[in-house]
Amino acid sequence: MHTESTTAADFDAAVAAMPLLAAAELQDHLMTVAHDLERLQRLLDDAGEALSAHFYSASNQVMTLLSGSDGSPASEGLKQIMQDVAGAITALQFQDMATQLIAHTSQRLRNCSDQLARDTFGADDEDGAAVVEIAPLRPNPVTQDEMDAGSIELF
Repeated sequence: MHTESTTAADFDAAVAAMPLLAAAELQDHLMTVAHDLERLQRLLDDAGEALSAHFYSASNQVMTLLSGSDGSPASEGLKQIMQDVAGAITALQFQDMATQLIAHTSQRLRNCSDQLARDTFGADDEDGAAVVEIAPLRPNPVTQDEMDAGSIELF
């Protein structure tokens, strides 16, 4: 079983053996991946906000129509639409989970990149002391791995 200290020691040993150019290249790749994850997170956030607004608007409109219905076949169709909208809203909760996971992964990547830079290039540079972003304490911020209505509550 690996602990944080064992992993950090393994990382430090690997960095010590790594040539300077390779370390710089690896740090660049880590930062590129972190930036790509941040862009993906912004895209997911924008799409999630737009979808949520549309689904809540549709839900409110259907509820208004249902409040004036008389049990006709049309009202049964509206009830089905409400169930579909509720299912879509549940699915949107997974956008929130994906966002949490992306943020967690980005933080881990930045920590690795910062450690690599500090350990390879030194703790100080012309701008001052090197700052290492703190690694997340938990290994995984989300534990949900399936999508069932009512199985998660994020909103």
